[in-house]
Amino acid sequence: MPKKKTSRRSARSGRMDLAQTLLQQHRSHPIAAAGQRIGVAVSGGADSVALLCLLLELREKLGIVLSVVHFNHKLRGIASDADEKFVAGLATQHGLEFLVGREDIAAKSRRERANLEEVARRSRYAFFDRLVSEGRLDRIAVAHTADDQAETVLAHMLRGAGLAGLAGIHPEAGAVLRPLLKVRRAELRAYLRGRRQNWREDATNRDTKRTRARIRYKLIPVLQRQFQPAVVEHLCQLADLAREEDAWLNNSAELRLFLVAKEDRGEWRILLKDLVAAHAEQSGLNSPQHLWSRRAAEAMSKRMIRLLVKKVKPRSGQLSAVHVDAVLHLAQQPNSGKSLHLAGGVEVRREHDTLLFRPMGKGPGGASAAKPYAYALDLSALEAELRVVEHSYAFRFTVIDWPPQGRETSVTGAVLDRDTLRVPLVVRNWRPGDAVQPFGHQKRHKLSRLLNEVGVSRWEKASWPVLTSGGRIAWTRGLPVASEFAAGASTRAGVVITEVPLT
Repeated sequence: MPKKKTSRRSARSGRMDLAQTLLQQHRSHPIAAAGQRIGVAVSGGADSVALLCLLLELREKLGIVLSVVHFNHKLRGIASDADEKFVAGLATQHGLEFLVGREDIAAKSRRERANLEEVARRSRYAFFDRLVSEGRLDRIAVAHTADDQAETVLAHMLRGAGLAGLAGIHPEAGAVLRPLLKVRRAELRAYLRGRRQNWREDATNRDTKRTRARIRYKLIPVLQRQFQPAVVEHLCQLADLAREEDAWLNNSAELRLFLVAKEDRGEWRILLKDLVAAHAEQSGLNSPQHLWSRRAAEAMSKRMIRLLVKKVKPRSGQLSAVHVDAVLHLAQQPNSGKSLHLAGGVEVRREHDTLLFRPMGKGPGGASAAKPYAYALDLSALEAELRVVEHSYAFRFTVIDWPPQGRETSVTGAVLDRDTLRVPLVVRNWRPGDAVQPFGHQKRHKLSRLLNEVGVSRWEKASWPVLTSGGRIAWTRGLPVASEFAAGASTRAGVVITEVPLT
């Protein structure tokens, strides 16, 4: 009998110790702000049930409002529905709001031809995001443990991940927080046994056909027995250090992007010299100092590429080292006009001395063809301005006396003879078959060829502006005006065309 009392005291002490540890952790790294509505993601497994119980113990001291969140993946039939019923019962038992999402993940995985676990993770977190964006919750607490962290770091190492992969699971990501990343799985089970709180077991977690299960039940036990008993703790420490280093390097790369990259309506541009010249300039130098400097510069270039892809990526997708090297290779090639399609729906295009990062299918040259545009021009007044949003410019048409007086010798830009122009006057995009005889040329040429000669890429060409007079091309941006409309000795009034970038 005395042994049983001692055992009960020990269990109570263990529960208090674990709750106290979380409270101390909250004081240095706050779990949540007082008054916030925290949804606890509960699958029914031991870790998530323990997280719910711990936050129930601490909610008054933390000043938070709790709800129970459950996502039914419909992967295990009756067992999945039983998990949902169990979690709903926990919510009712503690008088908490129960928020549930459901989706047939197996069917979705087949439709998308994607990895089942990745589809499940994306769908689950999309549900969490909806709860927050709809204002029903402020944050979501999930029950990743130190063991999960160690398994993740090992999985990333085995697939050849870099520093970001070694950083493992982050304690916070957007509205998601992970208070148990310093707690071992065994501690949570001991805590639940001390409370006499049951939980659900998912048999698929022990399926060693899955990489994560093999790491958990085969690799880590071998490492603990034969190499390092504290391997889990050491891998968690590695993740912490990698996260700190990765954050510092990302801040450095973000600062460089702020200085050299330009964003315009969701697309990012960077000059090749600002991305690759730093290490290309030293490619012929082979001293240890120069080799180190070149490699450091190349590492920064690769990090900048990753950040640019992240900024434009419209959906999830893993960017590998092979992809990053392909972008660098594209930047170092002498020819313009090539592109790459990357995971996550990102297109990288080489345009002259620039790399353009954009979501695939966005605007001209993407998966969807550029939409034609046409704007009528009224020259009845002395000045008219057209805003061509498809090309990010406003074009100004100013009627002046011709030839210009001495004080007007600063007139620049394309100049047309006003009296040769015929209605309708239309500013539109280039179209296949367009032809023109530019001033100074002996014959008409395909406009497509002329644009290629002045370096207009095939993507830019799709929205390239021209002015037509009575259906004939009078002016093309970047080219001399058409001979038949050019101002000459007999011209009495000229039309000067200038352009101003849209702001």
